[in-house]
Amino acid sequence: MDTVSLPDTWVYALRLPHDPRAARVARMTVRAALSGHGRQEVLDIVELLTSEMVTNAFRHTNGPASLRLTALPGGRLRVGVWDSHPRIPAPFGAPPWDRVRRTPADAEEGRGLHLVQEYADTWGGWPIGDGGPLDRGAGKLLWFEVGRSRSGQSAR
Repeated sequence: MDTVSLPDTWVYALRLPHDPRAARVARMTVRAALSGHGRQEVLDIVELLTSEMVTNAFRHTNGPASLRLTALPGGRLRVGVWDSHPRIPAPFGAPPWDRVRRTPADAEEGRGLHLVQEYADTWGGWPIGDGGPLDRGAGKLLWFEVGRSRSGQSAR
């Protein structure tokens, strides 16, 4: 009898409406996908960072967002969040100057992208659309990766 082994690379994609519950749906999706693939070692951090990025997509746009989870070779996991706003926030722009400033301890918001900078192994982002006169601003894609060895590696 032949045995079937699950592939170590896979992709899940989810379209999220502009809804305050989108971050919760994204967290549940991440938890289900990573638990189903035995990736509990990165579950908490991926769930947290995904939630922060989807929350920002909801707060800073008026349109839908998309979430994409991709298991890459070597045990890495990439999470991408697309939204309709074209601005690339720090730390997703060009290194090394594009860093998130520390948020004051008494601030009620503003820590989400700092968490990406601190806990993801690498990250990036790019605008979608060419910015030409007929471009209606297709938005941006922000992504981060986890699961790569941190020894000797630095994020961006």
